[in-house]
Amino acid sequence: MDSEETLLELRREYPDPIDDVWSALTESDRMARWIGTWTGEAGVGNTIMLLMTAEEGSEPGPAVIRECDPPKRLVVELDVPGQPAWRIELTLTPRGAGTVLDFAHRMPKSEWDASDILKGWHFYLDRLGAALIGEPVPQWDTYTPPAE
Repeated sequence: MDSEETLLELRREYPDPIDDVWSALTESDRMARWIGTWTGEAGVGNTIMLLMTAEEGSEPGPAVIRECDPPKRLVVELDVPGQPAWRIELTLTPRGAGTVLDFAHRMPKSEWDASDILKGWHFYLDRLGAALIGEPVPQWDTYTPPAE
């Protein structure tokens, strides 16, 4: 990582098998339960349109698939208006009957508050966990991130 970059890293463990977690991370109808939907042609190098449905007033935005190695690794670059792309890296590892998700967000240093962005990713990964086990997902206005 260079000095012009901010790296946010999170790790989550889910009781679900790796194929199920992969499906929740990549299939639009499953993603709709926790983060949003996408349209377009999936594949490395392709651009899909991602609509983050938990973001009020959100419009679909481009996301370029940089790496895809099912069910282990997915890397996408999200287009953020007025900013260089945000690189999101998801690495899945089986652990017993469950799965470990290592999440990394690489973004250029900017005036954005990284702690606010980190809270947002905690929110989404907690929503993923709830969606995986069929519980109601957290809502932003009442959300408190886990203690670090």
